[in-house]
Amino acid sequence: MIKYLNPEGLHKHPAYSQVVITEGPGRTIYIGGQNGINANGEIVGKGDIARQTEQTLKNIDIALASCNASFANLMKLTIYIVQGQDLYKAFQASQPFFSKLSNQPIITVLVVAGLANPDYLVEIEATAFVPAE
Repeated sequence: MIKYLNPEGLHKHPAYSQVVITEGPGRTIYIGGQNGINANGEIVGKGDIARQTEQTLKNIDIALASCNASFANLMKLTIYIVQGQDLYKAFQASQPFFSKLSNQPIITVLVVAGLANPDYLVEIEATAFVPAE
């Protein structure tokens, strides 16, 4: 079972939940930090936070699918965005991936000085849970 909570007394935001609880048998999936890199190792959208965010989320989708999971199974995202980037553009690029979810994952966003490659503008790591059938 996965339960998404937005308790009274905490801010309710349409883009994320405040708390996620998992109980019972199932699989927890941990996805390491993904960047705007395609299958050939090429940076998609060099200098463009929106295109890099879109590619990063496509990579997470591929990782989830490889585990027979989807964005609906996401519980937590940790998002690293390079200082000076337009957070709104990144948010807008993420909407096609999240707007149809009935429950939004919990999200932590960190603004950082840089990432492993100076051309990376965003990195996202994810945790998902798939209940046993």
